[in-house]
Amino acid sequence: MKAPVFLNALRAFEASARHQSFSSAAAELNVTPAAVGQLVRSLEEWLDTPLFHRGASGRARLIPTETAERALPDIRAGFDRLFLGLSRLREASRGGVLTVAASPAFAAKWLLPRIEKFHALCPETDVRLDTNLKLVDFAAQGIDVGVRYGRGSWVGLVAEKLMDEQIYPVCSPAWLARTGGLTTPHDLAGKALIHDLSVDTHLGFASWGDWLLRAGAPEVDTSRGMQVNNSAAVLQAAIDGHGVALARSVMACDDVAAGRLVPLFPEVKLAAELAYYVVYRAECASQPKLVAFREWLMQEATPR
Repeated sequence: MKAPVFLNALRAFEASARHQSFSSAAAELNVTPAAVGQLVRSLEEWLDTPLFHRGASGRARLIPTETAERALPDIRAGFDRLFLGLSRLREASRGGVLTVAASPAFAAKWLLPRIEKFHALCPETDVRLDTNLKLVDFAAQGIDVGVRYGRGSWVGLVAEKLMDEQIYPVCSPAWLARTGGLTTPHDLAGKALIHDLSVDTHLGFASWGDWLLRAGAPEVDTSRGMQVNNSAAVLQAAIDGHGVALARSVMACDDVAAGRLVPLFPEVKLAAELAYYVVYRAECASQPKLVAFREWLMQEATPR
């Protein structure tokens, strides 16, 4: 079977038929128009049949013959299958690009400060980070693996719990010193509260009202204060001294460890209903680069 010898000729034929132009096909394939024409002619000679009606002038100078039109769908499907096969071959290696989806806040406050450890572990894998607040289609967008915040159920994806978290108030050391001591949660009355609007409270996202109810201070007014729709920006507002933020422990852990933020009332513990999950498509579960990244995430998330 000699057809594979004409793989480049088939590519030239398909591109020429799609563009109805040797010049446009050449631009796509990064060769000269003369080279495309020669490849198409070699294929016609091998098949012993013309593939195009060639006009002398006008926009329709290159029209596929009826026989060519019937063959084109199968040829295009064949190229699609070849591309899929090559993708499968690349999946057998930890090398190449791993596309990771995460929210902008999680990427900024947790993932990026740690990603160098993964690079050291798997230097052959290049991470492409896709940050988005919206839930993206993993197959359509070419996402290999992601970290999502929720209840652990997303259509078409395997979800493995990565981290639970606690909810607690934080402020900057300078703000605390300037404002004076806060002895009990009741002392938050009249203080500047920073609200995190990044996740809908209807989904189980803890609010100031939830924490104050747990703390036994439901009378504290939560109707005022700065409102921010990004968890990283919420923490930055607190670091900059704009008030007290209701922090998520996963997001705030590095800032607390570094002393940029001070946890308030640590005796009041509110476990979040939502958690972080590693998510991926079931058919991609055995990809070596995905397996390596998943195992690294799990190791990083394990308390030490």
